[in-house]
Amino acid sequence: MSDAQSAAAPAVDNQALKLAVVGHTNTGKTSLLRTLARDPGFGQVQDSPGTTRHVEGASLLVDGRPAVTLYDTPGIEDSIALLDYLEQIAPAASRLDGPERIRRFLDSPEAHRRFEQEARVLRKLLDSDAGLYVVDARDPILGKHKDELTILASCGHPLLPVLNFTHSPQQRLSQWREALARLGLHAIAEFDTVAPALDGEAQLYDKLALLLDGHAALLREIRDEVAQQKSQRHKDGLRLIAELLVDAAAWRIACEPDQESVEAAAQNLRRQVRDRETACVRSLLKRYNFSQRDFPAHALPLEGERWGMDLFHPQALKDFGVHVGKGLAAGAMAGATLDVFTAGLSLGAATLLGAAVGGLWQGADKIGKRVMGRLQGYREITVDDAVLRLLALRQLALLRALERRGHAAQAPIELEAAADENTPTAPAPQAGQPAPSTRDLSPGWQSGRLPDELQEARSQPQWSTLSGNYENSSRRKQVVQALTARLSHPASGAAAQDA
Repeated sequence: MSDAQSAAAPAVDNQALKLAVVGHTNTGKTSLLRTLARDPGFGQVQDSPGTTRHVEGASLLVDGRPAVTLYDTPGIEDSIALLDYLEQIAPAASRLDGPERIRRFLDSPEAHRRFEQEARVLRKLLDSDAGLYVVDARDPILGKHKDELTILASCGHPLLPVLNFTHSPQQRLSQWREALARLGLHAIAEFDTVAPALDGEAQLYDKLALLLDGHAALLREIRDEVAQQKSQRHKDGLRLIAELLVDAAAWRIACEPDQESVEAAAQNLRRQVRDRETACVRSLLKRYNFSQRDFPAHALPLEGERWGMDLFHPQALKDFGVHVGKGLAAGAMAGATLDVFTAGLSLGAATLLGAAVGGLWQGADKIGKRVMGRLQGYREITVDDAVLRLLALRQLALLRALERRGHAAQAPIELEAAADENTPTAPAPQAGQPAPSTRDLSPGWQSGRLPDELQEARSQPQWSTLSGNYENSSRRKQVVQALTARLSHPASGAAAQDA
């Protein structure tokens, strides 16, 4: 299933399932469509009643064809008066069935005057296969809600209540479930449009399949497509992070050994790595169909804005639970380590020993240049291991936050630093609230030996896209693939033993 398409009047395949999203004003109907369609630009989302005044639609595509079309409808504002009016023009004694009573209302003058907004809702529900009745689970249960459901049920189509804002401390889930059951609505979906559960969409389509047996196969197909796309987004996100880590690990700058040259090179290194992380952030946001507004803490420093957390500051490393030895404190302060060539050459001994002789010979020219630089007194500056850990922790935390964020969320993403070792794991937060601790997300990255893939990248400066002689060799691709797989298993992010 490709990204959903939204429009005021989408083209609908005759075989597509049509769902009207209905309910009281300001319950999150537009928010539900945004999240299901993964379209943060669909409609208007405001914390005020009556934002949606006309019917809009979003189509979910499977293999390029519309499989489900969801219609956003205005809120029902005066259900009590409308129910009284229905009794006047089509009393129960007339023995008209529900849909006939609704059609009589739609043909009446008041459907174009006092109840014009409610008429739009009912007209669309009559034309749909089913309705999603969105409920703000924080609201008290009032008579107007019961009257709404009575009117909507008269359209003769299945209704699936969708309880929204379920993560709020003010939610009244048990009361709403009981009230809906009393009205004969026992199939209920919980779907927080701001911070949906990881399996929230699957549960929603499964509940719909129970109500719409004739469309069950299609709904299962959509559910499976959603799961497959979710898995692919996750893999793509991990690959983007792996690319960032390889780039940062392989990147090095040669400079004169005097203090002024070293400091200038270190500043250059920090700037380029910051820019590279920002590029990764942008790619992750784009992959999950979010914008920089959702994560403003990572605005480009070249735009004159300072980062909320300095990547190379020792406190940033400490906040994220990265263990830095005393010998690395100075390097962390500078944001880099000075890789001074000695007689043994710091080129990744284990990698060189295990390499084929032909491979060594092919790389002799590049290695020779670095040896010559050492003989001429040059130094090489690279990022510290602790900085690589911090890069991994921050990007993995962002990935987790994006996967738990609904496209109706308005508050910006905030990443929480690693919690204290004695801090219990907190429940999943709402979007806009701090993400889970990086200690819980990536237990293998705070300390210990860096993964073998990054150790190897240390000895391959041409693997960094920041380098002027970048080479996307087959071996680099293998390393990125292996690191991506390792990132998918957080406990094995770094070797268990200490370096």
